[in-house]
Amino acid sequence: MIDIGVNLTNARFDKDRLAVVERAKRANISAMLVTGTSVNESERAISLCQQHPNFLYATAGVHPHDADNVTSDYLKTLAHFAEQPCVKAIGECGLDFNRNFSTSENQQRVFNEQVALAHDVQLPLFLHQRDAFEPWFNILKPYFGRVPALIAHCFTGNKIELQQCLDAGMYIGITGWVCDERRGQALREIVPLIPLEQLMIETDAPYLTPRTIRPKPKSSRNEPSYLTYVVAMLAELIGCSEQELITQTRRNSESVFKIRAEHG
Repeated sequence: MIDIGVNLTNARFDKDRLAVVERAKRANISAMLVTGTSVNESERAISLCQQHPNFLYATAGVHPHDADNVTSDYLKTLAHFAEQPCVKAIGECGLDFNRNFSTSENQQRVFNEQVALAHDVQLPLFLHQRDAFEPWFNILKPYFGRVPALIAHCFTGNKIELQQCLDAGMYIGITGWVCDERRGQALREIVPLIPLEQLMIETDAPYLTPRTIRPKPKSSRNEPSYLTYVVAMLAELIGCSEQELITQTRRNSESVFKIRAEHG
């Protein structure tokens, strides 16, 4: 399995980060992408990758929550990060009008700039979107077919939005949200529409702990070793074997991010 979205630089992993990585390996995870959410977090993600070569890879970017805080030279720094062999995508970038931790103007400017950067350096885009689908999609539209790949990370949209993303050739990242029988019900109903060739799996740890874990973990913190619960739920909903789903999502991730994971 390849976990395409882990916030491994998050403070909730400070006490046992190495143990979390080891548990992921024992859980049959062959590679993970550490999410960069700001210039500082992207730099930390790269540093982590250098400690775990050929297992950890990184994205480099600025999350919409952090758009108000960018410096005048942040793009130059991201372009420098993109030269690192372990950096496999630009992001996590996008729009979030749900919480508006940054102004919509700054979010759209910083997103536009990162999309253009992904085109310039020819790296995939690792995308965030919440309550902002139309402006988000419109910013991406001129770049369809002009960046190596688009990954709709932690997809939680509706059927119409999903179809638009699929028609645009995007890959769809599904998290433990699909394991939540309360707020994930709408997503459960539409995941069978996702072709296996456009599916990716992720935990978004330490967030979105699968509610299907039994016995229930003592900590609310999610971690990569729980990816198996996302796989089990997706296989059940889509109507395929877990192994088929693991094989195809691994193939997708290896191809898009140009990595060669060890197959456990």
